[in-house]
Amino acid sequence: MSSTYPFKVATAKSDADSTRQFVILAEVSGLDDYYQLFEDYGYGGDGLSWREHIETIIEEFQPELLDQLEFAEDDTTFVAYAESPDAVRDFMTLVLPYFGDLGKLKKYFAQADPEDFFA
Repeated sequence: MSSTYPFKVATAKSDADSTRQFVILAEVSGLDDYYQLFEDYGYGGDGLSWREHIETIIEEFQPELLDQLEFAEDDTTFVAYAESPDAVRDFMTLVLPYFGDLGKLKKYFAQADPEDFFA
C-alpha cells in the first residue's frame, strides 16, 4: 500500500470473536500543522474532531463503509477499527484525498459549515 500518512495501519490485537481485524490510527496530538488547521477553521483538532469529519466524508460517498468500522478515538488519537483489508482500502480511498494533503484539507474545511460539527 502506498503512503497512508497521517494514518498508520496495523493488525489489531483482539480476541477471535472480534471484527477488529485492523486498526487505523493517527496520533493527532503530534500533528501540529493539522491541529493548527483545525483550529483555524473553528474545530477542536482532537480525535473526536477528526472522527466527525472522517465520518462525514465517508457518509457522503460510501455510507455502508461505516458499518465496517468501529471508532474508538480519544483526545490525542484518532482510532478506527476495520473489519477487513477491503474496509481499510476503502477508508484510505475516501479519506486520504482530504487528510493526506493539508492544502486539500484546507479546501474541505473552507466549504464545511462549522455549525454542522460539535468538536
